[in-house]
Amino acid sequence: MIGFISSLFSRVEPALTEASARDAGAIAALHSASFRRGWSEQEVETLLLDRHVIAHRAVSGAKLTGFIISRVVEDEAEILSVAVFQRQRGRGLARNLLGLHLRRLAGLGARAVFLEVDEHNAPAIRLYQRAGFYEVSRRANYYQGPDNAAAALILRRDLG
Repeated sequence: MIGFISSLFSRVEPALTEASARDAGAIAALHSASFRRGWSEQEVETLLLDRHVIAHRAVSGAKLTGFIISRVVEDEAEILSVAVFQRQRGRGLARNLLGLHLRRLAGLGARAVFLEVDEHNAPAIRLYQRAGFYEVSRRANYYQGPDNAAAALILRRDLG
């Protein structure tokens, strides 16, 4: 009985692996739950089949709990999207996914990584700053909301 109760409260770390086209439905669902304009399953599948795209996923049991997707061209990469299931946020999962992903991008020859983030997304900005990203530009009124518009911060991190 004690073992059962402790298993309820123990935290099993999600497994981090490369994502494939088989993950398109789950990634699309998590993306749609995380962003104003979600990607369709077809859009995600098209990305995951692109030879310039690399993606990682976090899985707990059979459930997708997070993902990160980038496009690599020559020696530059752009992080297209990162999302973590709401109940998993604040536990370091995005940091772990980002770290794994950046190591893989460096291994593929990327020397610089770029991304865009909503200026009001404080948790994401903190994550990226802690990972060594810095602002290089901003696009005013890039994200259109129902009540206001927000700038997109363009961030960069140099690799190795």
